[in-house]
Amino acid sequence: LKAGGNAVDAAIATWAIQGQVEPGMTGLGSDLFALIYLAKTKEVKFINGSGFAPQAATIDYYDSHGGMPDDSGLSIAVPGSVSGAALALQNCGTRSMAEVLAPAIEIAENGYPITEGLARGLEGAKAKLGKHPGSVKIWLRDGKPLQMGDVVKNPDLATTLRAIAAQGAAGFYTGPVAKALVAGMQAHGAIITEADLAAMQAFEDAPISVNYRGYDVYECPPNSQGFTMLYALNLLEGFNLRYMGRNSAAYLHVVTESIKLAFADRDKYVADPKFTPNIPMREMLSKEYAATRRALIDPTRAIAGEAPFGDPRGGTASSGRQQASYAAPLAVPGHVNPYDPDQELNLTTYLTVVDKDHNMVSLTSSLLSGFGSGLVPDGTGVLMNDRMKYFYLDPNDVNSLQPMKRVRQTINPAMALKDGMPVVSFGTPGADTQPQTQLQFFLNFIEFGMTVQQALEQPTVISNSFRSSYYPHAVEGMLLTPMMLPAHVKEGLAALGHKLDLRDVRGVGSVKAIAVHPKTGVLMGGVSPTGDSYVMGW
Repeated sequence: LKAGGNAVDAAIATWAIQGQVEPGMTGLGSDLFALIYLAKTKEVKFINGSGFAPQAATIDYYDSHGGMPDDSGLSIAVPGSVSGAALALQNCGTRSMAEVLAPAIEIAENGYPITEGLARGLEGAKAKLGKHPGSVKIWLRDGKPLQMGDVVKNPDLATTLRAIAAQGAAGFYTGPVAKALVAGMQAHGAIITEADLAAMQAFEDAPISVNYRGYDVYECPPNSQGFTMLYALNLLEGFNLRYMGRNSAAYLHVVTESIKLAFADRDKYVADPKFTPNIPMREMLSKEYAATRRALIDPTRAIAGEAPFGDPRGGTASSGRQQASYAAPLAVPGHVNPYDPDQELNLTTYLTVVDKDHNMVSLTSSLLSGFGSGLVPDGTGVLMNDRMKYFYLDPNDVNSLQPMKRVRQTINPAMALKDGMPVVSFGTPGADTQPQTQLQFFLNFIEFGMTVQQALEQPTVISNSFRSSYYPHAVEGMLLTPMMLPAHVKEGLAALGHKLDLRDVRGVGSVKAIAVHPKTGVLMGGVSPTGDSYVMGW
């Protein structure tokens, strides 16, 4: 930005750095989604940089090999992020790939110090990383993970980055880098081929949006779950949230129930639109359907477990035999469960950039699990994802595994405009928690008039009363509840039938955000206090 680049140039340069300083979350072996607001034309663009299942990947093949593995080569999907970054730069940037990647090449060669957060992550992933010589070479010394203050260098990654700098995405998906990636992955059981890599093409698609009390809120379309936040906003628009009071039991109840209903329809209808071409997205995001589904939210009782999916095309609240059942009152648990943000939230990474012209980028990228598959193919320096674990091995499920199919993604960066002008860009890591924490930040900011940083420091509830995106897709049926909520709020939630999972946690997920002052244009940034996140500006 200081050198004259725009927000897109800066976002891709930052993403390339994140792949090194947050290697457990992202990198060249990851997937990437980006929303881009162009100030000159006042339009929002969406870049889909998500990869797909290898051509040889079938349900029968995985069933015959023991099902969906945790961290073997079979957990790796074709990575899409390099193609997505190149497309964003090509369509909306102003600098060359070589200029944008120069800082990342420099730290790959010269090294950088391990932070406290990264040291903690490496310790948790030592068994996964220790299985693979290419990973051991980078992240372990004498059999032990690198510690805070150690300096890590990755000259193989510098070579890979130089190939991309010189040739664009082709430098990664074809030629020597592709050959080394495939050889390294196949040596550990992967079925990805050079033809699979060569077939990877990111693409631009239309974003989706709803209007919430005068604000146009934008999200990523399928194969993203981004619509769930918009869906919940439509439901919540029918309640007087300010009267309920921020983070009251009544408020957190309707937020949670809205999320349950949104995720029920996600699990029923949403997957890769190329394989599921008739996703009823327009109907699901209509105000009329929201009014119908809103009737299932009982202010006196929580929906027990998984909510019923609806019938968007038929305009009915539930479909067929699906009916909501409601929970009986419960007591607040007498114990607090341990909380590890690396298990709950820090599984992906997010960045947002706003430049002097108020171009905005909201970008989320992910390996999926912490440190992905744990595999660095020898000679590449690239840590590979384990994205295949989001597929279902049930052929009747909308998100079932098929060759060349993009799995339903949890990553979903967001932004909001008003009258065509930028208001706020925001997002977070955290798998199924993402739309939930993004939603609560947005309501803190818009409904309750908090500053960005204030809005990101509030207690946040997180539901798992729906099918987890992770294989084997269990429904846990709990509400992760911060201990810092007042006792009467926790008691109120339990009395409504919510099964509380008490945790000593603070902040709104790992959300980050930049807001634009509506009168002066001054930029205001903030981060949740859960990780190594920070704001830079001048």
